[in-house]
Amino acid sequence: MKAYIVGVGMTKFEKPETRDWQYWDMAKEAGTKALDDAGISYEDVEQVPVGYCFQVSTAGQRAAYELGLTGVPVYNVNNNCATASTALMMARQFVEGGLNDCVLALGFEKMARGSLGGGGEGDFKTSPVARHYGIMATRHGFEMTPPTAQIFGNAAREHMEKYGTTEAQLAAVGAKNHRHSVNNPYAQFQDAYTVDEVLAAKTIHRPLTKLQCSPTSDGSAAAVVVSERFVERHGLEGRAVEIAAQAMTTDTGESFASGSCVDAVGQPMSREAARQVYDRAGLGIEDVDVIELHDCFSVNELLTYEALGMCAPGESGKLVESGATTYGGRWVVNPSGGLISKGHPLGATGIAQVAELTWQLRGEAAARQVEGARVGLAHNIGLGGAAVVTLLRREA
Repeated sequence: MKAYIVGVGMTKFEKPETRDWQYWDMAKEAGTKALDDAGISYEDVEQVPVGYCFQVSTAGQRAAYELGLTGVPVYNVNNNCATASTALMMARQFVEGGLNDCVLALGFEKMARGSLGGGGEGDFKTSPVARHYGIMATRHGFEMTPPTAQIFGNAAREHMEKYGTTEAQLAAVGAKNHRHSVNNPYAQFQDAYTVDEVLAAKTIHRPLTKLQCSPTSDGSAAAVVVSERFVERHGLEGRAVEIAAQAMTTDTGESFASGSCVDAVGQPMSREAARQVYDRAGLGIEDVDVIELHDCFSVNELLTYEALGMCAPGESGKLVESGATTYGGRWVVNPSGGLISKGHPLGATGIAQVAELTWQLRGEAAARQVEGARVGLAHNIGLGGAAVVTLLRREA
């Protein structure tokens, strides 16, 4: 059975504590927008997977109750930075498996200001990502900079040493995504920067500067996932975007065997998830028009180009430098501004990516519209680990 997205919604992503609101307020705003976009009511919804990382157990119910008290099952989902796409995957599985005709995937996060921690409470010995940071410490040591910036920054250093990738090429990712966000009213930042300005920004962990790192953010996103018969019954053909294929992968021995931060941060997971999606959809990267990928740090965008098959290993720096991943190029990557500029509320990010792609494939993205977009790809990854790749398609 096919699954379709017929409604999406999100809040503006904002710096924590910008607005005086609770997580259930932002979830209500995003969920209501998604339901209104689909032209349905919460009473049509049969199940609700809800993603978040920093709230307590059953926060999903507290958020969903703002949309209605219908007694439907609510699932609380936590999968690090891949949380929202995991909730979306659950929604798709409920529909494709024939269990439900209408499921609401909801994600939100209310975060604290400052750098993101190491991915778990307590010390790194008990952290779920201790093994990943152990790989880093063995090869690079451990410094007093934000742990996530360290492991990705060290991945960047390895890529530079092995392939000759330059700091300017890394900065080109940040410059591109900040430039794209100028046209996105939902983005946390809407300022354009040159490559030189990105390079001149404060260093977080060499070679990554502040303008190459995603910020902590408050925000929420939602998507209504339905069956083909629901589309037909409600006359939603004009709103429907097909989930052509979707896959989640987790760490394998390859993530740790090499002792490389490039592998530990998830490039092998992303590569395998992409392979599965292409096989299931009968499509390849050459068929994709627009991409929203997990640029938590600029280097991860480059690593993901390679994992998705957009270029050969080591060629990603040249790819972004060539203009192939912006307007007028082969693909438009992160037209929303990506995590670097749009923001990164962990529990909402993956669904927000799909919201952007849904608008793109419907031709509703206004000034950031990718002309003629018919196939979109979303990539969402979390340390510890999970990689989710989603391929969306809309018939002409």
